[in-house]
Order: sequence, then C-alpha cells, then structure tokens
Amino acid sequence: MFRSKLIRLLFLLFGLAATAAPASEIYRSIDAQGRVTYSDTPSVNAQPVKIIGQPSRQLYQVARVYDGDTIILEDKKQVRLLGVNTPEIESRHRSEEPGGIAAKKWLQNQLRERQVYLEFDEVRRDKYKRLLAHVFLPNGKHVNLALLENGLAAISIIPPNGRYSDKLIQAQQYAEKQKLGIWSMPEYQSRPITEIANHTKGWQRFTGTPVAIRKSRKFTRLLFNDKIDIRVANSNLKLFPELATYVGKPLEVRGWVSRNKDHYTMLIQHPSALIAR
Repeated sequence: MFRSKLIRLLFLLFGLAATAAPASEIYRSIDAQGRVTYSDTPSVNAQPVKIIGQPSRQLYQVARVYDGDTIILEDKKQVRLLGVNTPEIESRHRSEEPGGIAAKKWLQNQLRERQVYLEFDEVRRDKYKRLLAHVFLPNGKHVNLALLENGLAAISIIPPNGRYSDKLIQAQQYAEKQKLGIWSMPEYQSRPITEIANHTKGWQRFTGTPVAIRKSRKFTRLLFNDKIDIRVANSNLKLFPELATYVGKPLEVRGWVSRNKDHYTMLIQHPSALIAR
C-alpha cells in the first residue's frame, strides 16, 4: 500500500502524470552511503520537496454544440469555453450576430468524435452555473486557442481565470494580422468612441483618447468625456499598468457597452481589451 502511494508521489514529483493523486508533502533524504530516498513521512535531516504537476484534465462525452463557445455534455451540464467569446447565434433572447453560425459549425466539426478533455481554472462556474473550462481534443488540440487563431472568436479573459492568457493573446494577434474571420467583417471594425451612442449590441471595438482618470470605491475610470468612460474594478488593477499612463494616449477599447440614461461605459476586466494605438 505504501509502495503504490509512494510511486504516485514520485510521478507527481517529476511531472510524469497529470492526473496522479496529489500529496500534501513528500520528503527527500540522503543516507550515509549517499543513497537518495523519498517518503511521505518526515525523518531526521529530510528536506521537503516541491511537487510540480501538470494541470489536471478529465475526459467527458459531448452531447451537442450549443454555439461557438458553449457545449453541452451528456450529463446535460453546459460548458463555457474560457478566455474566448464568439458572436451570438439566434435564440429567443437575442438575434444572430455575423460570424456566429460559422463559429458554431467549426466547433461542431472539431467535436465530431464527441470526446473532449476539460481543464478548469480557479473559478469553475459562472453566474449562470455553467462550467468554465479549456477544452482539448484527444489529440491535444486546444480548442479555445484554435477558435482565436482562426478568427472565429475574440479574447474575453475574466479574472481570476487567466490560464493560457499569453498564448490566447498571441493567437488573436495572428488572426487579426491575417484579417481572418471576424477581423475582416465590417461589423467588427473599430469606430470612434464618440459614436458609442450609435453602437449595436454585442462585442464592440472603439478608438479614442482618455483625457482624465477618476477613482471611486469600486472602480477606476478612464474618462473620454463627461458622457463616456471605461472602468476597471479596483480589485483587478494589479493586472494593468498604472491606469494614469493611458491618459492622453490613443487607445482601442474592446468589449460590451453599458448605458445609464445618456452615459455610456465599458467594463474592462483584462489588459488584453485595451490596445495602445
């Protein structure tokens, strides 16, 4: 029993098994003859060893694809793909957005074998009780990243879930440079932020130069004028450069617009949604 447990611990130690059972501590000791041994029980002169393991991935069966960034498992659970947002498809609650059907069809084609590995981040469910995950095919293909790489989605990183953010950003930059998918569509081209009142619903791109900064208890805001701003939750400020450095510099802002009477704002949750121009 002890030997099998120790073997599992050693697999974790050397990163050979991504799904091996975790151990709280493992100790390394050297005897008088120079022999190295490992144990889960501390002994005299034994040193604790940091266990380095890969993120755990679990195999699931897919029942169907709901849209370009949401799948339904056989147990009826919904899975929202982390770090990406695809255009909406038509439903009872919203109209179809350009590119939504293309993203859904692409995802259906990718998941023909109906098996995926899910990898979770810090927060496992959203406010709608959907699972939040990075999706991998049995051959190792990272579906979230591939959606971005093909121009079928835009980055949508919501802290504290930020795993693979650098790779996702690089994938989007590639698609944008190549003008793939949504990056070639007129509906998703950037517009002056002064036209924000004429925006359509959904994910948008605006350009403008913030002229001032204002901080409140919950948010720090970059002001474009007295009617338009973008806001960052103070709890997320550590992810950003000092916001004051954006003042007076041309920016592209990406995300969703909120309106309160004649005031317009956009909640920015990650630096990937603010691009210096």
